[in-house]
This record gives sequence, C-alpha cells and structure tokens, in this order.
Amino acid sequence: MEFRHVFVCVNQRPPGHPMGSCAEKGGRDIYMKLMEKLQMDPELFMSTAVTPTGCLGPCGLGPTIVVYPDGVWYGNVKPSDVDEIVQSHLKGGQPVERLVVSKGKPPGMF
Repeated sequence: MEFRHVFVCVNQRPPGHPMGSCAEKGGRDIYMKLMEKLQMDPELFMSTAVTPTGCLGPCGLGPTIVVYPDGVWYGNVKPSDVDEIVQSHLKGGQPVERLVVSKGKPPGMF
C-alpha cells in the first residue's frame, strides 16, 4: 500500500462570515472519523497520515480534503463519505470521482 498524506480543512471563521468555513460544514467530524479509521486498521495506520489544516483555499467547495502524493482534491465532503474515501482511495488507490474537484493542483488556482 502506497503511503498517503491526507489534509483536512478544519478552518473556523466567525459566525455569519460570507465565505463560511469547513469547520461549520463538518470538517472536524471528517477529521475525527478519518483518525478513527486509521486507529482501527493497522495497515492503514502505517500507510496514511492525516493532518488537520487551516484554510486550503476553495472555501465554496468545503469541507475540502487533499490526498498526497496523488494531488486529489475532494470537495463538499461529508462525514458519511469517509468510509468510501478510505476503502476506494486510501486502501484501493482509486479516487472517489463523485467528490473529486481537482487533480494535481488546487481547484481554481494557478
């Protein structure tokens, strides 16, 4: 299994901020669910790092997560999507296409 590093936006903005925030949309729940999955699976634990981050940029697509070295950006992720991301992408090497917003570079940038 290839080593992957998953970054999960957990950025929190003030209530009512026009851009919203990934934390308000479930970013922290996504992070916690990913961590639970890692702790329950020794193979995944040894092949995956999960890091909570501040703003990753595409706020309108949040919650946002990025998987490296693949460069796959997921948007509008819900905690209920975590199992599919783990099984399909982190364990199986196949991105969950219905959630992919960009591959190789941040969406809407560069």
